[in-house]
This record gives sequence, structure tokens and C-alpha cells, in this order.
Amino acid sequence: MTDILILTHVDYCAPGHLATVLAEQGLDFTILRADLGELDGYDLDRPRAVAVMGGPMSVNDPLPWIGVEVAALQHFIQRDIPIIGHCLGGQLIARALGAAVHRMPYTEVGWQPLIRRERASPWLAHLPVEFPVYQWHSDTFDLPKGAEWLLSSPWCPNQGFTWGDKVLALQGHPEMTEELVRGWLSDWSHLLDETQASQQGMRQMLTDLPARVEALNRVADGFYRHWLALAFNEQPIAQAV
Repeated sequence: MTDILILTHVDYCAPGHLATVLAEQGLDFTILRADLGELDGYDLDRPRAVAVMGGPMSVNDPLPWIGVEVAALQHFIQRDIPIIGHCLGGQLIARALGAAVHRMPYTEVGWQPLIRRERASPWLAHLPVEFPVYQWHSDTFDLPKGAEWLLSSPWCPNQGFTWGDKVLALQGHPEMTEELVRGWLSDWSHLLDETQASQQGMRQMLTDLPARVEALNRVADGFYRHWLALAFNEQPIAQAV
């Protein structure tokens, strides 16, 4: 067991750049597949930081493990430990905090611009007013009671929120790597519909991919540095994008 827990829900929604950041800092972490029941029997009082990754399912699907994971997140929130959620992970956090998650009338896919709605949050200290993040989702969350609205995009108003000072829920995928982007586009291109204005085409998503991922990594680095600083009582280091 380790002090950092990462919850995943399918093999192709891996921790990605988050795992790279932790490895570079020499930090061990435990990955559990919540959808395979691996949270059963896990000591919920052990982790000092929790990350929740994405997945193709909806929080509203009648899957028994979703209730188990939501209950675990509620326990982590009550323990006041740092939690960061990515896409489905952000939606699960919203549900754990009592907010609704619902289907959008379209799917948001590709490199979408995010706009800051809050200028003083330490989670955003490394970011400009507008920056791109990779997206692929059809559901979105409402803001929980007491949450602070952080980010929006042209196609999804609620792109991120904080709750208290240690919980960050994101609708996008800052964890993406070149390998993950190419893998998703290779395996799931049949789900794309370029007639939807909310979706980019494959060529557009792959153009300048190394540079785009490098910029995305810098966005993610700031989120992850702050998350780890909260967990281990360190001062986060700001980094310009």
C-alpha cells in the first residue's frame, strides 16, 4: 500500500502524465480498478492523496461499483485529503458532493479552449486566462453546493470546480500523453462525428500533437504540484505556461 491512490475505470484511461510526474518525483502510488471491484477491502484511511481518472461509462449507469466509489470519495472528502478528478473522475466527485450529472445535447471532443472564471485560486496560479485542454465527453456535472466555479469552455460551461481547498474536479483530460491521444483516435475514431461543431476532426486533433501535449503537460504539472503540496505539506512552485 502507498500514500497515493489512483482510481481507474478502464485500461485505456490510464494515469498518463500523472504517473510520469509521480515517477519523476520518486513517489510510489497504488492504482485500483474501481470497475473491477478492487476498492473492496481497501483501507480508505490510508491514502494521503487521491486521483480519479476517466472512463467511457456514465455516473448515471446502473453499475454497482459506482455507488461503492462514490461512497469512498465521500469518505476521502470527510477526511479532508487532496482529491483531483479527471472527466468521469470529476463527475464522480460532483456526485459525491450531491450534484447532478447529466447528458449534454452533443459530445465535446478535441483541443478546446478553457476560460478561467476565478482569478485567485491556487489551483490556477500557473495558468493564463485562456488555455487548451483535451476533451472527450458527453456528460457534464452541475456545480455542487458550496463549490467555486473555476473553468468553462465554449461547449461546456462547467469545466472545473473546487470544493473547499483540497478538492478539484475537472471535466477535461490534462493527463493525456501522445500515446493516449493516438490510441483513443485509433480505437474510437468510429465514434467521432465531424458534422458536430463541438467535435474536432482527427487531422485537426493530431496536428502539432507533440507541441500540444507538451503545453498540456505544463498545465497538468501545475495541478499535480498543488495537489501533492497539499498532501505533503509543501509549498507549490508556480510555473508559467
